Amino acid sequence: MVAEAEVVCQQSVPVLEVPFFGKGSNFEEINEIVAIPSPVSLPEFRQVGRSATESVSVDLSTSQLDVKSLDEFPDPCNIESTVLQFVPSIRSGSFADIGPRRYMEDEHIRIDDLSSQLGSLFKFPKPSAFYGVFDGHGGPEAAAYVRRHVLRLFFEDVSFPQSCEVDDDFLAGVENSVRKSFLLADLALADDCTVNSSSGTTALTALIFGRLLMVANAGDCRAVLCRKGEAIDMSEDHRPIYPSERRRVEELGGFIDDGYLNSVLSVSRALGDWDMKLPKGSSSPLIAEPEVRQVVLTEDDEFLIIGCDGIWDVMSSQHAVSLVRRGLRRHDDPEQCARDLVMEALRRNTFDNLTVIVICFSEPDYREQPSPRQRRLRCCSLSAEALCSLRSAMRIRDR
Repeated sequence: MVAEAEVVCQQSVPVLEVPFFGKGSNFEEINEIVAIPSPVSLPEFRQVGRSATESVSVDLSTSQLDVKSLDEFPDPCNIESTVLQFVPSIRSGSFADIGPRRYMEDEHIRIDDLSSQLGSLFKFPKPSAFYGVFDGHGGPEAAAYVRRHVLRLFFEDVSFPQSCEVDDDFLAGVENSVRKSFLLADLALADDCTVNSSSGTTALTALIFGRLLMVANAGDCRAVLCRKGEAIDMSEDHRPIYPSERRRVEELGGFIDDGYLNSVLSVSRALGDWDMKLPKGSSSPLIAEPEVRQVVLTEDDEFLIIGCDGIWDVMSSQHAVSLVRRGLRRHDDPEQCARDLVMEALRRNTFDNLTVIVICFSEPDYREQPSPRQRRLRCCSLSAEALCSLRSAMRIRDR
């Protein structure tokens, strides 16, 4: 029985690949995920700060108490001009595991070069990248649908703005499109007959345009930015027990029982779950409206972690950042770091599916590795006690 459980925990989910869309082509269903190397040129743009619509809960979970908020860091408008010359070099890695569950309901996508992925259909500032984690519940249908149609839902159907520069108009257009895409995906799940009405998914997306990082979240996935080794939460978990969410839920006629919305869901925002939202157009305590946060990246920003709640249920944001930072200094491999986070969560007895994406903002560190001969010639020091024991053993052998 024990051996069987270990095998289940180690069952991993393969990374999938997104097909290329050329000029004039229509968006089709996505079957796989691919990471594409990104260009590194960057046009000038005006600085941007936090989203004016961002709300902050009074009561955060224990796992979020050891992180800094964006308010504790300098206003982007006051950043020195030399720092503003920083250009992110995007690369990423991901890992997913079924964990102790019988079924895998997580989905994810990572595109390190969005401009190349969409071809000539869209013009974006460079570098441009897109990532998403979708944590399903009530069956895998909702998360799988959103992942499969993500490029259509998030870019084509919302008339995503196009520009070669990040200015105020582009920023406003991007945030508006992101908000519309979450609501559009929610409605699409209601209309698709292949998706069960009791199936839903949380959703967290991250967009990078030049030095702009924009994170949108509905649910309890989390994005954490590492700035000089310190964890900064770029999203807030949407749990019914948090004061801001509780107030909204109760104002719309919902109730919270033992931490569950209407005794059913442990989240207060999600896509799908139309058995709790019907009829269409009616006010529901369960909403798909995302919270959006944005920040200007500088050379102090090292990487971003995006993960489902299976990670954050057993690990603080700061612990995850420290683990990834140590890994990158040791082997500089974001995919291995994502795997390490999943293995750490399994070691801490998480009870959920696990999905992590690690996005680095700097060039790979091509440190010269010692040759096998150099490694064999490496010297080791011995303590006096060990040296004495070695001499005694050699004398006994000589006899």
